[in-house]
Amino acid sequence: MQNDEIDQKLLALLRENARRPVADLARQLGLARTTVQARIERLEHSGTIVGYTLRSSAATRPPLQATVLISIEPRTGPEVLTRLRSLPGVQVVHTTSGRFDLLAQVVAQTTSELDETIDRIGEARGVKSSESLIHLATKLDRT
Repeated sequence: MQNDEIDQKLLALLRENARRPVADLARQLGLARTTVQARIERLEHSGTIVGYTLRSSAATRPPLQATVLISIEPRTGPEVLTRLRSLPGVQVVHTTSGRFDLLAQVVAQTTSELDETIDRIGEARGVKSSESLIHLATKLDRT
């Protein structure tokens, strides 16, 4: 089932604050509270909403973040992924199209910790090359 415009607005409000009371959501959408509750339940049952999560303030997030673009040797994906899973600073790994095969999101408390994690990624068997992009400032965050 495709989500309509009201579902899209509801999802946007929940992305801003998933703990917002249903009565507040209903007021913002101009709908009855029971209608909004039914829409939320339908979105959960359909798999559109798969869970709710905690978003930390910038003050509690690790101060350093980086994106590491990784090019790997053919057929070494599982081995490289196992190595990346073993590194606590690696938070998320995506496969990509284009020049690089993987994109890893890395966090660290210190520059030496970040440098160490990036070095471990580059040394992993199966990694041909990597390029690191250190995040300087967040200009937009819709997560």
